[in-house]
Amino acid sequence: MERGGCIYIMTNYNKTTYYTGVTSDLYTRIIEHKTSKYPNSFTSRYKLKYCVYYEALPTIEEAIEREKQVKKYRREKKEALINSINPKWEDLWIIIKEWEFV
Repeated sequence: MERGGCIYIMTNYNKTTYYTGVTSDLYTRIIEHKTSKYPNSFTSRYKLKYCVYYEALPTIEEAIEREKQVKKYRREKKEALINSINPKWEDLWIIIKEWEFV
């Protein structure tokens, strides 16, 4: 059985810094970011606690390729991507958290 993957974009309270990541378990990965599980990581140092974008893909390999593509985007293109699904830049954690109970 193939396992799917997700890419996601995290930001800080002021929406000034972005981090694009990939995972096969978005729920757990966002918890790790929110709790600063890895205190020396980029997301912990810059307090990136808000998931403002995510995209599910059928396989982890496709997710990795998509992450590489999005990481190359200029800031404006990342912002357009976020705006396409989340124009208010709300923390999508509420939606992701509900997945655990489905």
